[in-house]
Amino acid sequence: MAELGSNSPSIDCNLLVAKALARAGVDRMFGVVGIPVTSLANRALSLGIRFIAFHNEQSAGYAASAYGYLTGRPGVLLTVSGPGCVHGLAGLSNAGVNAWPMVMISGSCDQKDFGRGDFQELDQIAAVKPFVKFSVKAKDISEIPSSVFSVLDHAGSGRPGGCYLDIPSDVLHQTVTESEANRLLDDAESRITIEAIKSVTYDEIIKAISLIRKAERPLIVFGKGAAIARAEDELKCLVEKTGIPFLPTPMGKGLLPDVHELAATAARSLAIGKCDVAIVVGARLNWLLHFGEPPKWSKDVKFILIDIDEEEIKLRKPELGLIGDAKKILKMLNKEIKDDPFCLGRSHPWIEAITNKVKENVSRMEGQLAKDVVPFNFLTPMRIIRDAIIGLGSPAPVVVSEGANTMDVGRSVLVQMEPRTRLDAGTWGTMGVGLGYCIAAAVASPDRLVVAVEGDSGFGFSAMEVETLVRYQLPVVVIVFNNGGVYGGDRRNPEDITGPYKDDPAPTSFVPGAAYHLLIEAFGGKGYLVGNPDELKSALTESFSARKPAVINVTIDPYAGAESGRMQHKN
Repeated sequence: MAELGSNSPSIDCNLLVAKALARAGVDRMFGVVGIPVTSLANRALSLGIRFIAFHNEQSAGYAASAYGYLTGRPGVLLTVSGPGCVHGLAGLSNAGVNAWPMVMISGSCDQKDFGRGDFQELDQIAAVKPFVKFSVKAKDISEIPSSVFSVLDHAGSGRPGGCYLDIPSDVLHQTVTESEANRLLDDAESRITIEAIKSVTYDEIIKAISLIRKAERPLIVFGKGAAIARAEDELKCLVEKTGIPFLPTPMGKGLLPDVHELAATAARSLAIGKCDVAIVVGARLNWLLHFGEPPKWSKDVKFILIDIDEEEIKLRKPELGLIGDAKKILKMLNKEIKDDPFCLGRSHPWIEAITNKVKENVSRMEGQLAKDVVPFNFLTPMRIIRDAIIGLGSPAPVVVSEGANTMDVGRSVLVQMEPRTRLDAGTWGTMGVGLGYCIAAAVASPDRLVVAVEGDSGFGFSAMEVETLVRYQLPVVVIVFNNGGVYGGDRRNPEDITGPYKDDPAPTSFVPGAAYHLLIEAFGGKGYLVGNPDELKSALTESFSARKPAVINVTIDPYAGAESGRMQHKN
């Protein structure tokens, strides 16, 4: 409470939260306002923190999680109490699973009324527990600065993840003197402790290099952990000094250009099936990498895992675990290799095998892509989109991708040339991330165009956020592959169409010919309906040049797709 008898002016808790966020370096927030946090958003704006207001906390949370990944600093989500907090859990959990730094701040009911059925009452600390690294409830205004700094510090330290700050409504209405507020802020800032990251030893580096040198078929695998560590230069150095082929995970694409001569993406099955030593940098041996187990991997493969999290190393039990920051570890490896250089060379049998397989598979794919199929399949429009994106040069646009067939095909066809320019469903395979990710990318990288390539189902999760694109005039072009359903139209066999509701649409089908392009036009954006190559090329040229919010509704043959789940790699 405000100090009695003091001549110092008082400030309320909303302003104190905003001051703490600003002092901690937060410059962007995402969220949905309402009781009791509207004033907090306005106070943040007044201090120079840009607040991006959404229609739905889920999309705002996805934006905050992606912003954390793209910038390396915690993305901040602001929600109201109760259902607002619950909706925000989508983004918070997405941040945790993907290991991205994020903080969710929610208002909550008055402390004195908790348990009595107060407005939007919920034990929010208990609700967030499965999804966060750290959570705290500020029970008094005096706890605000330290609580704000604590959640931000925890979110970004060690293996990044989601954290949560709960601020009860009664606390938001408390005040302190300005002098006391400054003292609290100074004290909280002075007590910031950066979690120490374990350093690898010289002996561990030498052991790693020995394993690599002895390998006959080495492979470098890297993921978004390497991306968030900003390790692209060190990866490039390691690849080019050793001549070892590399394989990025889907969101590791772009750390090294997809067109690099040692890129093994188009020979993925051969690369992981035959390699004898795999150096895995900032990627987990989870479902995306077939758990590092046979039959996809050789039973004799030796893994060198580079990861910031000691628990991850213990879980996977590799031949060698190097715990620490990927960028620093790669620098140490490169330094030792420099003193005793080696390179496999193009004529090495392993390099020849990878190179030949890449050429074979790329040639086969390009043969399929060269055909103009109308009504559109997935390949024809994806090729046209790829060529339009490549034509933009640098800075390359951020590509956001979600959907079943749309994302799977796009992963193979679209080319990533620069780091952190691909955002997709990620580790959890989360659908509905598209528009939130687009907004985060546009806010984090204002010099880049953002291009979303989405299935109609994925788009539908967050389609109302096209109004947010228009409201903030963000340079985002959303391309919707419209095949009339989750995997296409009605795929049921005649014998499946029985029962009292047999006349209902199939669970996988949507309204045929849905006019998604008109949705953005309702808010003043630009919509395009395309169904052949010339129409698509024209729409891409115009929308990419305008750098204004747009939706391109691409009509796809409803029978072109197939049911999709885990990534299927046939190369």
